[in-house]
Formats: sequence, C-alpha cells, structure tokens
Amino acid sequence: MSVGLVIVSHSTKLAEGAAELARQMAPEVHVIAAGGMADGTVGTDYEKVSAALSDADTGDGAVLLYDLGSAQMVAELAVESLGDPDTAIVCDGPLVEGAVAAAVAAQGGHDLRAVARAAEAAREGGEVAEPRPAPAEEVTEELELANEVGLHARPAALLARSLTGLQTNVTIALGDKHADAASVLGVMGLGARKGDRITLHATGPDADQAIERIRDLAKRNFDE
Repeated sequence: MSVGLVIVSHSTKLAEGAAELARQMAPEVHVIAAGGMADGTVGTDYEKVSAALSDADTGDGAVLLYDLGSAQMVAELAVESLGDPDTAIVCDGPLVEGAVAAAVAAQGGHDLRAVARAAEAAREGGEVAEPRPAPAEEVTEELELANEVGLHARPAALLARSLTGLQTNVTIALGDKHADAASVLGVMGLGARKGDRITLHATGPDADQAIERIRDLAKRNFDE
C-alpha cells in the first residue's frame, strides 16, 4: 500500500490529465481524478470528491490537490467529513507539478505528511527529501545518456524511484547545474539530453548500490 492522491479540479479533463501524468510517473500509486460536476459541467462536486477520497485511501491516507479556491473548499469539506480527518491532507501545491512530486514520493514509500510536503515543495521546483544518514562512503561516476529523451519526465521518475529504500544521497551534475536525484522535478530541470554526460555523486552506506542502479537504468536506456 501507499499514500493515495486525489486531483480536484473544476474541469473533468484537467483532473483526468493531471492524474494520468502522475500515474505514468508512479504506476503503483492510487491517483483518482475528481473533476467537474456530476452532470459533466464545470465545477467541483462534493460527492465526487468524497468518493474519490475513499477510493484513493487504501490504508495509508490520501493527499488532495486542487486547482482553484472553491475546489479547495470542497476538498477541505470532504476531509472534515471523514471519520478520521487525520488520514487525509489538502495541499496548497501546484496541481500538475505537485501531483507528479507527490506520486513519486508515495511510490517511494514516504508517509502521508512527507507526500504532502513533496506536493507543496513542488511550487519551488523540487521535492523535499527525507532526512538521510551521514555519509559513510562516497562514489562518483560519469555517464553518457544514450536514450532519446534524456532525463525528461518518465526517465527522471524511474531514476528517482530506483533509489527507494537505499541509505544514500545522490546528486546529478550537468555542467554547472546540480540536482537531487530523488527529486523528479529537479532532475528534469537539468535539461539533460541524449549525448550529454552527467556526473553522479553518491554518499552514504548504499552509495555503490545507488550508482549501480542508475548505471543499469542508463544501460537499459531508461526502458524506452
């Protein structure tokens, strides 16, 4: 199980699109769209949001993201109506970037509050990483990207998810740009393309394993 997500929007298509993108980044996470009114018109529907919240929470809670003010009110009302309101959090984060960041954090096994922080931190362009151990080992390696799209959305999500469960802190450098490898948005922000050479720097007890996992992804062209 993992923390689920609910995308609350005035538009059915907008909610479904954001949910679809988040599922692409984190296929094991329950991401439920709750957009539009029951009759298909533009608006937010309390009953629809409540049902989506019930579907999204498989035992670890759910995070709700919204597009406009009234969607926030409906989302908060749905949470307040729960038997235990502490099992869901309404986040003030960007709808699309927040959904992607939260979904990847949820698939990585982070708890409800950590997933909510990831969604909110996406407004500044990156997820909030969980505390990591003091470095016990350091490993540096350079890789050339051979996949067609470089480190864009799906490859960045695969790379971030590959570090799940490891006690390590990995940074990726491209020229004078640096990003936390656990941050999908940060990795995407490097703008790394096919043929670019990136430098991986890992610290912590599992540094070698982290580099090995990323090296394996690169050899597989990030499963493109």
